[in-house]
Amino acid sequence: FSDTGTKPPESGIFGFMINISALLGVITMYIRYLIIEKQNESSHFVRSSCNMFSLCIGLMGCIGMGIVATFQELSVPSVHDIGALVAFGSGVVYITLQSVISYKSCPQWNTYFVCHIRMAISVVSCIAFIPMIVFASRISMTKIDWTPGEKDYTYHFMSAICEWTVAFGFIFFFLTFIRDFQ
Repeated sequence: FSDTGTKPPESGIFGFMINISALLGVITMYIRYLIIEKQNESSHFVRSSCNMFSLCIGLMGCIGMGIVATFQELSVPSVHDIGALVAFGSGVVYITLQSVISYKSCPQWNTYFVCHIRMAISVVSCIAFIPMIVFASRISMTKIDWTPGEKDYTYHFMSAICEWTVAFGFIFFFLTFIRDFQ
């Protein structure tokens, strides 16, 4: 995932776009938080502290995205990797918590179909997150321009597939908020 924006000028554009995405994530999460708070006034389907905890976890993920954008993979790999771990780890926890909150709000505020979709995305993201960490931890060097047959290529390739799976999981999950935000 990070390899797409490792060399200039792509690195600048990639970092800028990740920061824009993090900002949009913050806005989306805050709006979702406010919607749940408002719905919860009449229904009392979730504790306010659970909603706040979910928001805080989500915001941590957005901070992790900012770290990933600021500290590029080849420049400061350890900080970049910590940022990625925070972004992906917090993101997976956030969408899982939001899936649970969605189920608690049924059938008044959500349909079970939307809840099932959200939970399916959460499960796929959780499943992809674990091998992403395992494969990434087995890579012994930080580099770009991998070629098949190189040492650790398979780990890099599998980690990248899992990373993209989790990233697209977040995008698709946020798209399920469209109806809620109308």
